[in-house]
Amino acid sequence: MEKLKMHSPNFAEENIEKLSALFPGCITESTYEDGTLKKSIDFDLLRQELSTTIVEGPQERYHLNWPGKREALLTANAPIAKTLRPCREESEYFDTTENLFIEGDNLDALKLLQETYLGKVKTIYIDPPYNTGKDFIYSDNFAESTEEYLLDSGQKDEEGNRLVANTDSNGRFHSDWLSMMYSRLKLARNLLKDDGVIFISIDDGEQANLKRMCDEVFGEENFVATICWQKRYSRENRGSIGDAHEYVIVFAKQSSLFANQSGRIPLTEQQAKIYRNPNNDPKGRWRGIPMTAQGYRPNQMYEVVTPTGNVITPPEGRCWSTIESEFKKLKEAGRIYFGKANDSQPQVIRYLSEVKGLVPWTWLPHEEGGHTDESKKEMYSFFGKGFAFDTPKPTRLLERLITIGSKEKDGIILDFFAGSATTAHAVMRLNAADGGKRKFIMVQLPETCDEKSGAYEEGYTTIAEISKERIRRAGKKIKEENALTAPDLDTGFRVLKVDSGNMENVYYAPDSVEQDLLTLQTDNIKDDRTSEDLLFQVLLDWGVDLTLPITKETIKDREVFFVDGNALAACFAKNGQITENFCKELAKHQPLRVVFRDSGFKDDSIKINVEQIFKLMSPHTDVKTI
Repeated sequence: MEKLKMHSPNFAEENIEKLSALFPGCITESTYEDGTLKKSIDFDLLRQELSTTIVEGPQERYHLNWPGKREALLTANAPIAKTLRPCREESEYFDTTENLFIEGDNLDALKLLQETYLGKVKTIYIDPPYNTGKDFIYSDNFAESTEEYLLDSGQKDEEGNRLVANTDSNGRFHSDWLSMMYSRLKLARNLLKDDGVIFISIDDGEQANLKRMCDEVFGEENFVATICWQKRYSRENRGSIGDAHEYVIVFAKQSSLFANQSGRIPLTEQQAKIYRNPNNDPKGRWRGIPMTAQGYRPNQMYEVVTPTGNVITPPEGRCWSTIESEFKKLKEAGRIYFGKANDSQPQVIRYLSEVKGLVPWTWLPHEEGGHTDESKKEMYSFFGKGFAFDTPKPTRLLERLITIGSKEKDGIILDFFAGSATTAHAVMRLNAADGGKRKFIMVQLPETCDEKSGAYEEGYTTIAEISKERIRRAGKKIKEENALTAPDLDTGFRVLKVDSGNMENVYYAPDSVEQDLLTLQTDNIKDDRTSEDLLFQVLLDWGVDLTLPITKETIKDREVFFVDGNALAACFAKNGQITENFCKELAKHQPLRVVFRDSGFKDDSIKINVEQIFKLMSPHTDVKTI
């Protein structure tokens, strides 16, 4: 029985709980005067969350810290002037697919996806570069390209030769890796749905640090499990203890909501064998579940009379698993089994058709989750033996994790360390198997392939190229194998590439402007950008789904893009081509949003008149310019 508080509300504690929901990383532990622990706000980290510059002021507290942590947080929060440019020639089924492949640094990509996919991603899986003492290429200087960053930081010389690896001799061996992960996880959390979940593959090198970092980013109370995946099935007779497993750390956005949405795993053939039908039950195969429970409950301690008249009571130290009235209902429904001779301890009949799956364990053997040898053979089947990856993951592992991630068969699956695109392969294969409508977003840095590798010899210069080709070939194979059962399976993807913004970068002090620079002001769009480039920047800025169908129409000799019917209309004509007559015709379509190129208006009076036209003819339309 709860006690009355006998005092007014503690608003400080309530405010801490509110801040905990908004900034879980700012919650720490401190002590009362008597030494007992209490939940507190880390005001230094809270100030950093709300600041655009690095905030100083460390104090003693329980937390994970490393050199560069504040800079990593600042990097995560800093805006970038970049965009995503569509690449039709490298896409598959560009106009109809609902899948995305983003090529570029995933830190930039995660920032660019914040508006459109905030709180919309159901499952995230990542297999980040492991901190093994080898180098990993991720530039977190958002003002520079990867090559510029490596040159400026002394990791490459001017001829492109690698100078520094992330080895044990580097004093920031753990810090570099943690900083790289911290900023990305902060952004990834924003994208998850409230009942969403993230799976992170990791080995022993950073497992402990990663777990503590995720406690901070997602909140310790949202930890779900650490899955131990058996990656090898054969013993290696080297070293002191053989390396046979890796971990998958699982965190939910809100663990209480995820618990109701998590998926169950199917029974294996071996597990299904225990369901039999010795009495030819018309409901099919079944098994008997012993009707006892541990402990003593008075209302579950009653006598059961078998069909042969045998009187049975619960074994010592146990009781029946249900009350007597419920037992009688089960018996009348034919759901109680008394053994072959009808005189044994009662069992509850459970039919195989009623089993919706099993609760997954933290132990994932290779028989159920695949192994590294299997994943290598999968790559070999598509490309040959020259396409080896350092930490390959089998498709079966990803299928298992995606299944656990949601009991529903839809939702967005994000992998921002796409690698060989196993996640995309798993999504397509699951959809083909169960008729699901899951969609994937893959993000991969165009990291250069080793010139000595078979991939490079075959003409693949970057990892991103291999990723895209893996999806193409896997999709083709899955369609061929499921031509009758999944004819409409989406195996396509839109390729979007991270690039500098579409707007001209003009930053001149008043006394530095010269006459010949005034020509730059005639249009604020870069010369090499297409209308479709501008359209995708508009989709990003407006937070519109990047996979919605796009059509083009010609109205009054002007090219107009329509996104998802009338969700958005865009015309990027320039040099005064946007006239009142054209806009009157466009307004008849009554789009929810419409956007024009600013230089498309002859003068400000035309722009004002166009606004009035839409107010009269399509008052619900939101009109903007770029």
